Amino acid sequence: MRLLRRTIAFALIASSMVMSGCSTLDSIDLYTTPDAQAAPSQDSAKQRAGYADSLDLLANIDIKGRAPKTGYEREKFSNGWKDPDHNGCDARNDILTRDLENVKYKSASRPCVVLSGIFHDPYTNTTIKFVRGQNTSTAVQIDHVVPLSDAWQKGAQRWSEKARFEFANDPLNLMASDGPTNGSKSDKDAASWLPPNKSFRCEYVSRQTQVKAKYGAWMTKAEHDTIERILKSCV
Repeated sequence: MRLLRRTIAFALIASSMVMSGCSTLDSIDLYTTPDAQAAPSQDSAKQRAGYADSLDLLANIDIKGRAPKTGYEREKFSNGWKDPDHNGCDARNDILTRDLENVKYKSASRPCVVLSGIFHDPYTNTTIKFVRGQNTSTAVQIDHVVPLSDAWQKGAQRWSEKARFEFANDPLNLMASDGPTNGSKSDKDAASWLPPNKSFRCEYVSRQTQVKAKYGAWMTKAEHDTIERILKSCV
């Protein structure tokens, strides 16, 4: 439910923002078991209103062909995880704190570096016991909902360095996810990849739409049509 509330709030914020001027993976941690409660309900009127807001945003996103990937490097966006909100914790740990439950920190007096927690992965509808460690760090990764490489080919080449930095560390564009599933996504857009958990697809494409609207990235026609079809089925 926390993810659902965040998505509705993000939709309202994104609709009022203009472009300020992805997908690099980062590790988290492990052990998966099925969990029937991981998939959020798609039936509430509040959710449908949020998806309707995303449909409105979608209508104003440019449709163009994919530009060449020439010159793309992860470092063109951000050299590793940063602390754009200046709270003393990098974006990776901020997302772990946001998306996990029963979080335990390296330092109780400074709740920043996450050592463990329970993660209900929306992409696969499984539960992951997060344990920080060298041998357990690939089971969960921080996903750029709109991959960095996809953004590069759809407008980010023209953005300022500051805009790309913000994009790479923006909580709106970051989500903890099952590692292997995130790996299979790579830098694909919605026309080529959707979460295996079908009940999460409405929220997933809604979030992608919010991100692209916020930063002024465009979509291909196939991507736009896929997102439009899904969102219309959600409202």
